[in-house]
Amino acid sequence: MKRRWMPNVFKSTSWECFQFAGYEIKITEATDCYGAYVWPSALVLCYYLENSQKENRFIDKNVIEIGSGTGLVSIVAGLLGSYVTATDLPHLLSNLQYNISRNTKMRSKYQPQVRELRWGVDLEKNFPKSAWHYDYVMAADVVYSHPYLDELLMTFDHLCQDDTIILWTMKFRLDKDNNFVEKFKCIFDVEVIYDLPTLQIKLYKAKRKVLCTDKVV
Repeated sequence: MKRRWMPNVFKSTSWECFQFAGYEIKITEATDCYGAYVWPSALVLCYYLENSQKENRFIDKNVIEIGSGTGLVSIVAGLLGSYVTATDLPHLLSNLQYNISRNTKMRSKYQPQVRELRWGVDLEKNFPKSAWHYDYVMAADVVYSHPYLDELLMTFDHLCQDDTIILWTMKFRLDKDNNFVEKFKCIFDVEVIYDLPTLQIKLYKAKRKVLCTDKVV
């Protein structure tokens, strides 16, 4: 999970180098934008993906990542054999596409796709439930001090079917973060896979709650 900064002598931008899934992954960041920086939560999730392949079997699975940022999680999922859709806001897609193409071309079984996804906006239009079935929904550090937590929860809910697994890493910063987790638990059954107090990060594995429809006669 170590990373090192290395200067790019040909451009003014810098990149960071990571080792996951047997490959060196080079990520271009923009430190003036929260969405274009590799946060520790992403490293925790990537570490889990790399070391839980027997349990989760990512090969040939349909994966969507929300709030992909620089694309590191999507890249690792792609290198592990998943068909990946990486999503984020429009102003982040160019760098996201660059990082994904740079690190997965001729390496991944399926070339990851990059799509715009605004939380809570036109979800059925752009990601219709009848056409899209995801085995995994992944997210790293998407809960922080922003006004779109309800829309984020709506997006989790829309993208998940009964057998979809959510893998979500979260760094706890404010009390409202705990409030989001409680709302999340109203819809999903949640298991804590990693609890890292020194980093204030937890990795959650979740599935939609099964509603009992049987009537007692």
